[in-house]
Formats: sequence, structure tokens, C-alpha cells
Amino acid sequence: MTTYSCFKAYDIRGQLGEELNEEVALRIARAFAEVLRARRVVLGRDCRASSEALAAAVLEGLMEAGCEVLDLGLCGTEEVYFATDHLGADGGIMVTASHNPMNYNGMKMVRRGAAPLDAASGLAAIKALAESGDFRQRRSGGVWRPVPEVRARYVERVLGFVDTSILRPLKIVVNAGNGAAGPTFDAIAAALEAPLAFVRLHHAPDGSFPHGIPNPLLPQNQPATAQAVIAAGADLGVAWDGDFDRCFLFDHLGNFVPGEYVVGLLAEVFLAKEPGATIIHDPRVVLNTLDVVRRAGGQAVAARTGHVYLKQ
Repeated sequence: MTTYSCFKAYDIRGQLGEELNEEVALRIARAFAEVLRARRVVLGRDCRASSEALAAAVLEGLMEAGCEVLDLGLCGTEEVYFATDHLGADGGIMVTASHNPMNYNGMKMVRRGAAPLDAASGLAAIKALAESGDFRQRRSGGVWRPVPEVRARYVERVLGFVDTSILRPLKIVVNAGNGAAGPTFDAIAAALEAPLAFVRLHHAPDGSFPHGIPNPLLPQNQPATAQAVIAAGADLGVAWDGDFDRCFLFDHLGNFVPGEYVVGLLAEVFLAKEPGATIIHDPRVVLNTLDVVRRAGGQAVAARTGHVYLKQ
């Protein structure tokens, strides 16, 4: 029996040609639909050169299973999660390799309500079925429905977390890394009624990644944002990875702000709104986090690394 090494603990990642191709993607999508008994599935993709073809294969697999496929097109992983819940879909699939090297691609998948998917909640069963190919007979009724209008609802949701009345004038460098973030950021910026000025860097989606893989956590990728902050006299900088489910901050001097300090800032805000709340954090961001949460009257709890475990 075929073995798919592209299945990881809570997502799918593999080298193109060796571990992941269009046939594998189709079989994974077919298995996803059957295991979850899905009839409506949200689909999205990043801007990698291979993502369009892989997304087309996922679409074909879902259609073979009789699904109504709600296609976001080029988007971010968080948009797929939002749309899965907002549209009442049975699951969502994002075709992305996030911050991995050029010769990789993959998928991030969620269940109804954008609930995370790991081995215990269905991923192991999807892997087994995809490998065996023992699918049920093809079902009729598959429908492809582009839903670009969902982005406006996503923007409303994001801005619903922000009290724009308290924002002071700021100049902010935003570096999309030529990943998928640019169009969604533009939609947010257009709807954001606040005195903010943005300096866009590497903004247009470009799957060839002319300025390197969009992974701001790599030291060699940080100078571009840092130098742009200094050159523009900006107050801060923000850089995203390829599917913009992670962002990284730079201060007004162009210094990279480590994650534990970002978690600390967020914890202070949340605890001001909900005194005594529990703050769940990645175990890698301990320095500063524990002290800030304790001083603010909260309780810090470390979860296993990975968004699935944080959500659980």
C-alpha cells in the first residue's frame, strides 16, 4: 500500500514531486470529504507557483465526493478558518506551504466550526483512506462556487476587535513578503477609519518570491523590514509569512521584537478586559510572558507547540 509521508502531526507538508503532487492532493481531498462526511467545504490557496494546480486537484477530489466547494481563491489561512465557520461549512482546506522552502507545498485543514484537525480527530483516518484509495462510488451533485464576497465579512470581523477611536497617528511599514497578505491587507486598510499611514514593502503576491521565502522569523529576512522602518522614520514594522497566519513586529529603531514580548503585550490587553483570565501560550515563549501575566493578575498555561494544541 502507498505511504504518504506528507502527513504531519496536524497538517500536510511535503516536497513537490517526491511527497506531494496533484494526484496525492486529489486523493487527500476525497478522503477528507468522506471521513468528515462533508457536503460543504471551503477552499483557499496561497500564491505559490504550485498552489493553483494543487488547489484545482483538491477541488476535483471534493467534487468527486459530491461536495459544494466554496472557493475563496487567493487568500490567507485565517480567511479559510473564518469562512468555514461563517458559511456553516463542514470543513475547510487551505493549500499552502506557509514559510517552507520553494520546493514544498501542503494543506491546512479544519473541521466544522473551524475546529482543528489532528490524528485523533480525523487526520489519521484521512491518511489511511487516501493511502488505500478505497473510496466510495463517486457522488453526483458536486458544485463549485466562488465566494470572493466573504473577504468583506472577514474584514468586518477583524476590525470588530479594534477600537479605532483610541488610535493615534502612526506610520507603519508592512511587509507582505510577496506572499498572499497584500490584497487582504489592502481591504482592511481601506475599511480602517484611523489616522494610520502605511509604507508597503514587497506587497504584490508573487509565487517566485523574488525577495526570498516569506519567513520573517529567519534572521536573513529581517533586515529588509528593519531598514524600511528606519528609512521611512516609521513607528513600527509588521511582516507576515506566506499565508499570513503569523505576523512579526519591529520597533521604531528597526529591532525585531521577540515573540515573548508580543505575547506579553497581548496578555496585558486581554487581562485588562478579563481580569484573572488564563493565558495559554506556546512553551517557547516563556521569557517575559510568565512575569507579565503574573503581574497582570492572570494565570499562564503552556500548551504544546502548534496551533491545534493551543486551540484545544
